[in-house]
Amino acid sequence: MKLNHRNNKIAVIGAGSWGTALAGYLAGKEYVVSLWGHRKDRIEELKKYRENRKYLPGLLFNEYISLTCDIGDAVQKASIVCMVVPSHGFREVFKNVVKNITSHACIISAVKGIENNSLMTMSQVMTQVLEENNKNHLAHLSVLSGPSFAREVADGLPTAITIGSRDKSYARELQLIFGSDILRVYTSSDIMGIEICAALKNVVAIAAGISDGLNFGLNARSAIITRGLVEISRLGLKMGADKDTFSGLSGIGDLILTCTGDLSRNRSVGINLGRGKKLKDILNEMDMVAEGIKTTESGYKLAKKHGVEMPILEQVYEILYKEKDCAKAVQDLLGRELKEE
Repeated sequence: MKLNHRNNKIAVIGAGSWGTALAGYLAGKEYVVSLWGHRKDRIEELKKYRENRKYLPGLLFNEYISLTCDIGDAVQKASIVCMVVPSHGFREVFKNVVKNITSHACIISAVKGIENNSLMTMSQVMTQVLEENNKNHLAHLSVLSGPSFAREVADGLPTAITIGSRDKSYARELQLIFGSDILRVYTSSDIMGIEICAALKNVVAIAAGISDGLNFGLNARSAIITRGLVEISRLGLKMGADKDTFSGLSGIGDLILTCTGDLSRNRSVGINLGRGKKLKDILNEMDMVAEGIKTTESGYKLAKKHGVEMPILEQVYEILYKEKDCAKAVQDLLGRELKEE
């Protein structure tokens, strides 16, 4: 079966900003797309206005997009299932996907997070759930990542991303499906490296935001990005990632975007923390999920599990979960024992 045939259905599971952007983009290429959301009232609103006014206003749905809150209806006969739900709800949603999925579907995770309880990446969660259900999709698992704000993809601005898959033929077909003159797609076989970068760059973005909120300047932000990449690579290499991934789009590319871009939710959380706001108040004011908050906890535990030193992550953890003063956290980072780079 050729995945890049126009008649093949693509199910996008998750109607937040990124899921909506991907669905709109693929439908714009005249692929048949089913966009699933878990709340019936939200889906009815999307059907009424043919637009996601809450998360991505201005992107109008064309006739190639159908909308549903029935997960069976969404994935039925789908050749590709793209998971775009927050990491903390990923497993339960994916269990329902697996119950309804076709036997030859290609499954993609476009989620940037680590499950808190299991400390698994999303591909590891998918593998476990598929094995538990005796579903033979393991060779068809892929991940999608890279520096890609949903708003800019929706607006048709130039973007480059990476598709990670252990199956080169599926990676090539997905490259053709997702690629266009505005979206350049590269392939990689390093699923683990892509996922570790995708998850932990959000934590570093919170740190960069804290620095900006404290008005520490561009030098400090640059240092956080650079040393943050070192921390991410330490953990990634320990978990079997390819060192080249960290210098690619899903590594340094996504890290720079998330730490510097005004559209970054995680950087925004950090800025507000640096300005003295309490986390609970920041969360109450947010409409969308900042994955880095939950990933800070899972990343902290994962680093401890693997015996990896990650001082920036540790200080962000202390700020988010121990209510440590932001300025004191920065002071403790700068006051660490001097060493070679």
